[in-house]
Amino acid sequence: MNKRKQILIIDGQGGKMGKQLAEALLEQELADITVVGTNAIATANMLKAGPVQAATGENAVIVNSRRADIIVGPIGIVMTDALLGEITEAMATAVSRSEAFKVLLPVNRCGHYIVGVGDKSMSALVKEAVEIIKEALKN
Repeated sequence: MNKRKQILIIDGQGGKMGKQLAEALLEQELADITVVGTNAIATANMLKAGPVQAATGENAVIVNSRRADIIVGPIGIVMTDALLGEITEAMATAVSRSEAFKVLLPVNRCGHYIVGVGDKSMSALVKEAVEIIKEALKN
């Protein structure tokens, strides 16, 4: 029996990016999706995307990072103290050390700037992320 691939979406703040990612990935029916918010508001908003598993907080990030085949979220999820301090050292370490393929959206906010990224809209970033995830799941 083939085990379905696991996509982990991590987001903080209000969870808007994570919700958009979950909606777009659910439309594709590519894999099982788990959303983890760094706070309860982010988790609640991502749950509005549809049928996903959900959890909140540092331990949820750590545990689900071990189980995921693909991790997707803002680039800050690999940076300690990013997202206005919501990303703890343990969270950033768990995501960075995970063997999962990572799709990091280059958002130029919260105290960092990614050179060469420009100012793509969130919908354009989400669309590109979904295409990258579709290709990664083919392998």
